[in-house]
Amino acid sequence: MTKKTFFVTGTDTGVGKTLMSAGLLLAAKERGLSTAALKPVAAGCEVTAEGLRNDDALLLQSVITQSLAYEQINPIALEPAIAPHIAAQQARRVLSVDRLTGFCRGVLNQADFTLVEGAGGWRVPLNSAETLADLARTLQLPVILIVGIRLGCINHAMLTVEAIARDGLPLAGWVANIIDPDMPCQQENIVSLQQRLAAPCLGVVPYLGQGASPVQLKEFFSNTSVASLFQ
Repeated sequence: MTKKTFFVTGTDTGVGKTLMSAGLLLAAKERGLSTAALKPVAAGCEVTAEGLRNDDALLLQSVITQSLAYEQINPIALEPAIAPHIAAQQARRVLSVDRLTGFCRGVLNQADFTLVEGAGGWRVPLNSAETLADLARTLQLPVILIVGIRLGCINHAMLTVEAIARDGLPLAGWVANIIDPDMPCQQENIVSLQQRLAAPCLGVVPYLGQGASPVQLKEFFSNTSVASLFQ
């Protein structure tokens, strides 16, 4: 098969990008594919004996088949749990599309299936002129959108999809991840999204609560839409 790489973004921060990415990586592994992942920039990292570490990047590292050093997966690790460009300013670090592109190209095409996970939503700034969307555009990656199913998700999803299209990138698919268990009319909202988003729904994931494992996503990522990502 042709090696496949996708950029994973979300309708907002905290919508489950990493957990959904890990689930998709496990689904690819179950189909016998080699897998790799990148989290090019991550804020909210913890100080450890090995250096700054981010829980999301560590989860991605734990599920991929390729043996990648932490620094290959998360080359820019920032301690403050704030917007990456502000965290970088505080740490006197430089964020740029050129720099992140160089890091990414060192890992891309090593595996059959690779995911590059963004931070927050589509237009998260890297500096005064560039955003993470510019990284996806430079790498020319099709996009997987994680939609956090909560009040306002239809508007957030449609605006994000419009922005992705405006940047000239294809939407490969989207995942409906229920993050508010008390949201009324969950199914009606998901149906509305299915009617309006011109891309396959890769899965509908129920509310799993804190401490959910990507292994729990197996049954939700076993459909033909997900299989199309691996062909």
